[in-house]
Amino acid sequence: MNTADLEALVAPVAAAHTLEVDRLEVMTAGKRAVVRVFLDGDGPEGHGPSLDEIASATRDISATLDAADITKGKPYTLEVSSRGVSRPLTEAKHFRRNTRRLVALTLADGTVTGRIRGVTDDGIELDVDGEARTVPLAEVQRALVQVELNRPVAGEEYEEETEG
Repeated sequence: MNTADLEALVAPVAAAHTLEVDRLEVMTAGKRAVVRVFLDGDGPEGHGPSLDEIASATRDISATLDAADITKGKPYTLEVSSRGVSRPLTEAKHFRRNTRRLVALTLADGTVTGRIRGVTDDGIELDVDGEARTVPLAEVQRALVQVELNRPVAGEEYEEETEG
């Protein structure tokens, strides 16, 4: 099963759901194949696709792959998900979709961790310990979202509790 042929089938279906194919993986698991499709997109609030969007796209991708008989009658398992929080941010759209999230950036002169406040085509505006800092996108060597268990809710600013 060729990933280029697979992408040619899946990409138009994803696009019909206002999603894009982030990556495809095809693995052999015994006598069956596992086809993994990772989708991305702006979603209803501009911060990535919703579960409903992924579910709807999954149904249509499954029907398309079944009709195309990409495995020539051999069994396969289809797994469809979002691109995932552990994937590096590499394009301006990835940073934009993660606005208000905490990110760790690796730059040539070290690392910086801050909350994304805004994104342009060539730069990321961060809140680093309460100070605004703009980092040119071209200077970012690696960027990862930091998982926060107590992440501030959208529209609310994080306020530290003070003991009085």
